Amino acid sequence: MEFTLEATSGKARACTIKTAHSTITTPIFMPVGTVGSVKALDMHDMTEILGTEIILANTYHMYLRPGDETVAKMGKLHGFTTYPKSFLTDSGGFQAFSLSDISKPTETGIEFRSHIDGSRHFFTPQKVLDIQYNLGSDIMMILDDLVALPADRKRIATSIDRTTRWAEESIAYHRDQQSKGVGVDQNIFAIIQGGTDKEFRTKSATELCALDYDGFAIGGLSVGEANQEMYDTVEHTTQYMPENKPRYLMGVGTPEDLVENIDRGVDMFDCVMPTRNARNGTLFTSFGKMNIKGAAFRYDERPIDPECDCYTCRRYSRSYIHHLFRAKEYTYYRLASLHNLHYYLTLMRQAREAILADRYAEFKQEFYAKRDR
Repeated sequence: MEFTLEATSGKARACTIKTAHSTITTPIFMPVGTVGSVKALDMHDMTEILGTEIILANTYHMYLRPGDETVAKMGKLHGFTTYPKSFLTDSGGFQAFSLSDISKPTETGIEFRSHIDGSRHFFTPQKVLDIQYNLGSDIMMILDDLVALPADRKRIATSIDRTTRWAEESIAYHRDQQSKGVGVDQNIFAIIQGGTDKEFRTKSATELCALDYDGFAIGGLSVGEANQEMYDTVEHTTQYMPENKPRYLMGVGTPEDLVENIDRGVDMFDCVMPTRNARNGTLFTSFGKMNIKGAAFRYDERPIDPECDCYTCRRYSRSYIHHLFRAKEYTYYRLASLHNLHYYLTLMRQAREAILADRYAEFKQEFYAKRDR
């Protein structure tokens, strides 16, 4: 990986990340393709229409179905999916957290039962890397111990200790595998934990950022805490993260969350929100959210967002999109998902342009002013 910090505006950063498969300019939002596919879209949509340079796939889900060995035999993620750009793969720690009724963290890993067939499995730091070597992702996330908030101090302390110990095991294993010719073009990120406690976040960030990782993520947020708590935690944590490596805030979030956390020094984001909300009728626009299922759109000839030049807005009216949603027509899911992802990707591009021009504060004010109107 090649990483270049090109400009700052306040704490906001414009960077370039070069992997074996693409050049990624930041701030960047990564569409979520959990099982090797962004829901309702294909890889032509991702490359030719949306122009994405990186998407996220999930280690837990790809391991269970179709199986990482199948993916490896079919040309790894790039050959299997035909997506030629970069992949980031999450380690599966969040899935273990979100499926807590069928999973259990231990000192050496996470024991879980498949949500598909109930079969028992065990993820260790080494196991999740072996799976990701088979997947061939450009950026691999290591196994971490994630806890829901609020949580007591004892549980958060345990999470940090496990996460640091697993990070030490992971980086040693990865560098050893690279010396044997395995994963030489794959990069590895550690995940900072600590809830919303600044003392714990300092400890986790300090311990992890002392290790030889290619980048660092902030994990364990947007899991039940208030938005301002999240923002304060990110602002506190980024000061302990290296300036010369990517900073990734996992699983966040709304357009407001992205704008606020770019302002606090974050480079990379992912979230299912744009595609999940699209499928449920909620569309993101320059003036805020709109619910296309409302009867007010039945005769509305305007595009979803008059300021948007996405595939959907250039072709179809609110009336037609409203009709497709009410009719439960599959075409709706594609058109709505294209619009929402285009909105997110455009927001990131505009943020980058503002940083390069050293006017991010003005950009942020304009972002909120449009919503107020």
